[in-house]
Amino acid sequence: MGRREFLVIATTTSLLTTLSRPSQSQSVRPTTADPADPIVKPDRLRPEQTVGIISPAGATFVPEQLDIVVDAVRGLGLVPRVAPHTLDRYGYLAGKDEDRAADVNQFFADPTIAALLPIQGGWGSSRILPYLDYDLIRQNPKIIVGFSDLTALLLGIHAQTGLVTFHGPNGLTAWRSPQTTSFRQVLFEAGLSQIQNQRSAADRDRLMQVSNRVRTITPGQAEGRLIGGNLSILSGIVGSPYVPNLDGAILFLEDVGEYIYRVDRMITHLKLAGVFDNLAGLIFGQCSGCGPGSDYGSLTLEDVIRDHIQPLGIPAWSGATIGHVEPVLTLPIGTRVAIDATTGSIQMLEAAVK
Repeated sequence: MGRREFLVIATTTSLLTTLSRPSQSQSVRPTTADPADPIVKPDRLRPEQTVGIISPAGATFVPEQLDIVVDAVRGLGLVPRVAPHTLDRYGYLAGKDEDRAADVNQFFADPTIAALLPIQGGWGSSRILPYLDYDLIRQNPKIIVGFSDLTALLLGIHAQTGLVTFHGPNGLTAWRSPQTTSFRQVLFEAGLSQIQNQRSAADRDRLMQVSNRVRTITPGQAEGRLIGGNLSILSGIVGSPYVPNLDGAILFLEDVGEYIYRVDRMITHLKLAGVFDNLAGLIFGQCSGCGPGSDYGSLTLEDVIRDHIQPLGIPAWSGATIGHVEPVLTLPIGTRVAIDATTGSIQMLEAAVK
């Protein structure tokens, strides 16, 4: 699916060792939380706090990449701590499911850890969901951020605990200025960010915008809780207790490296499963490298999106710069936002951290 990103080496630390390897389904709710339930906001980040570096998904094949993530954390003015199983390998995964989950559980239990940052996505985050201790996570709310395959972790934790999670950079993303500014504004400053497509460098001296254009599907404004992430991953966990209640939500979707007919199939799956039934609005971001398969006539990606989304009659647009593109902006999952489908803007209505 092309959802790799990168990985790394190690600073070692003493972690909580009293936590045993997790047993499956130890604190999973049978149903997702009601949207009327109060959300749980983590504390904001402050300089010199400790960030736990984890590998809940794909394996790190180039250990030096851990050094890169450690440097990125230090560049943010934070202190890196590497989880015990970060450099484990089990095929394409960063270790056995129980061990990857144990790292997440240990860092949530550790009072010296302020946030959890995955090295990369890849594959396998959904496999650890039954092994997470959701009671522990609910009682020790912290920032957890990531994107791509980490969608399963972000949505699963939010669905099971009400904790606001963050669709944002993995450790090995670029960390150039716009990405870092967004991360700081949302997570350090408790700011109310507005997310809107910006002109590319190539467009700055043009009379008109050529790239990063907003494609309005249905005009209008809406408010609701922002929920979303990677289309393939969401499609794979629909029907499980790890998908938040989407009644009245603003749903955003993105993907990478999928044939258009597969995108069609996954969106159809969401529609047939009732995911779209009570949405307040929908945003389709980037589908980077998504093209027609060989030997088939194809609809365009826009054909597929409009076929499924326009009949919903809710404010919606495609082309948002959300996905496997730069910059990877920080979007809170679970807090209220206002959207405008004509201008393609997302305005946070409340701080996502305390």
